[in-house]
Amino acid sequence: MVNLEWYRTFKAVYKTGTLTSAAEVLFISQPGVSLHLSSLETYVGYKLFDRTGRKMVPTEKGKVLYNFIIEALTKLEEAEKNFQRSTEKNTPTISVGMCFETFQITLEQYISTLPFNVIIQFGDYPEMVENLEKGILDLIITPQMVVKNAIEYQAFSSETIVLVGGSEIDDLEFNSVAKNENLEEIELWLKQQKWYGTTGDMEHLRRFWQLNFNKHPDFRPNYIVPNLNSIVRCLSIGKGLAVVPDFLCRKEIDNGTIKLIWEGKTPLKNTLYFATRKKTMYEEEIALIKKIFIELN
Repeated sequence: MVNLEWYRTFKAVYKTGTLTSAAEVLFISQPGVSLHLSSLETYVGYKLFDRTGRKMVPTEKGKVLYNFIIEALTKLEEAEKNFQRSTEKNTPTISVGMCFETFQITLEQYISTLPFNVIIQFGDYPEMVENLEKGILDLIITPQMVVKNAIEYQAFSSETIVLVGGSEIDDLEFNSVAKNENLEEIELWLKQQKWYGTTGDMEHLRRFWQLNFNKHPDFRPNYIVPNLNSIVRCLSIGKGLAVVPDFLCRKEIDNGTIKLIWEGKTPLKNTLYFATRKKTMYEEEIALIKKIFIELN
């Protein structure tokens, strides 16, 4: 099925003559423009532009398509503008990407106070960066920097990946082992315990183990649960160990429902970033979301 945005992009490229100028008009990235254009060319089955240097010159088929759709597209855009004047113009929609746990701990409680529409998307960080570049997302919260010309990053916080235990774990026994600073004994004790992990993602455990024991963990967690918040809830009512970001369990550590067992011989820290496109039409809305995160630190 054809996407109306492909025609909007086609029109912008036709009128501006370059992918860069079309991206500026549409407030999306240049790769996003290229994606829309190639999708439309695939759909219609014809090459619509000849690339001569940076200039996009319409082919004969491109000229025919433009003349055929321009009147209808202009009318549709005008109707859309008039029909949505009271809603879309005054109530923009911001798409934000982050991990599920970050949303639950931070933004979830403030969603209803925001004076604009919000779409929250979860996924892998590289995929979210790609969607940000394409204009599908407007803001992402990420611990990873993927360098893109059209994207800028702003550091705003940090997290420490820590080893935590359930309320019934014998942390005094671990402290007795750890005081000798014998990493082999520490590793042996840890591997004798029950472990929690999340579905399909062992990144925190792998990085923590590699940093402290200079090897990958050679065991699988005993209990696989949907997400990191589930791990924290499970630990609060029983035994077991897990490696999680500290911001997810500060409250539980403070009130004693779970225990901070070990930060490792070398703390594992992540910097958290806001990532946005360098050119956006939603600066005020994005600034408000950023303010919420910064004030929570």
